[in-house]
Amino acid sequence: MLPNLEPSIADCNATPETPFAFFGYGLNMRANQPIPGLFSGARNGEGDVRIWLGQLPPRQDRLNGTEEVWYTSPEVESQVQPGLVIWKLTDDPYFRWVYADGNEFIIARDGSEVWAKWSDAGTLGEAVRYLLGPILGFVLRLRGVTCIHASAISFDDQVIAFAGPKGAGKSTTAAAFAGRGYPVVTDDIVALLPSGETFLAQPGYPRLRLWPSSVDALSKTGGALSRLLPTAWGDKRYHLDLTRDGCAFERRALPLAAIYVLAERAGDLSAPHFDAIGGSESLMSLLANTYASKLVDGASLAQEFKILDRLTAQVPIRRFYPPNGLDNLTSLCDVILNDFRELRNSDPRLAGL
Repeated sequence: MLPNLEPSIADCNATPETPFAFFGYGLNMRANQPIPGLFSGARNGEGDVRIWLGQLPPRQDRLNGTEEVWYTSPEVESQVQPGLVIWKLTDDPYFRWVYADGNEFIIARDGSEVWAKWSDAGTLGEAVRYLLGPILGFVLRLRGVTCIHASAISFDDQVIAFAGPKGAGKSTTAAAFAGRGYPVVTDDIVALLPSGETFLAQPGYPRLRLWPSSVDALSKTGGALSRLLPTAWGDKRYHLDLTRDGCAFERRALPLAAIYVLAERAGDLSAPHFDAIGGSESLMSLLANTYASKLVDGASLAQEFKILDRLTAQVPIRRFYPPNGLDNLTSLCDVILNDFRELRNSDPRLAGL
């Protein structure tokens, strides 16, 4: 076993090892150094999660021989090795994530602790990119929080989420709304907590990650983003800071009012259109868009199935077919808002929000 795997959340609730406090996805976090992108400060008490950047647990050598491969990603880096391999430590309550680029994370199985280490050629920024995405997404799942693979905005104190597979346009749609002055709630991960007859979408962190093609299209919308986005961004994803330059970030947890599942763009459509999704189809649609669903065990999946079944009964789900291309993002926002207004006026499930 790994004796004295320390520091532990049980005995370092206010120790100097993790002096920096942050809040995101409904979690209070404490870290040993600043985490770019997260809001400083905690809410409602001490930290839920302790994070140590730039180091792995003490006695890391004791991990040798105590691991079993738990997950291997289908993506292959350089046709040589998987992009991600996750080990479960057989004698201790920890997972070990190793990415092909050298970023490594140790995560407690109760979601209370995270260690992060990167290679000599790596950077803190690269590690944080994983931390604020798949790592915290996995931490939330370990803590029993249902997460939808989606981006979300707030409108009239309600949350509209945009779900879909990778490349569907979730972040791009949220960024188009940001350019119109609508606050963004979260990007990529929508953490949902039950609250009475609804679910509250938790604010993530105030950045949107965009591909160059999306940035180029957004710069032509004529809104605030056309003056803010750079003309050169290289071949990596661009981070839009939602705390600056006329953009807004929603810091409140607000009721989820609708989920729009982005379907594949169709070039033969004269105009975007929507389909209502109900019954078993809506449940299957949400199951297909839950975050890190491949990393959930049988018991957790059964519990999540019950939560998603309740979610489909309480929240309207719409399939959205946008036209091909990214040339009309401004009008796209109007189309979605008009549909949502009609939905809010006609669907009794939204009457009490």
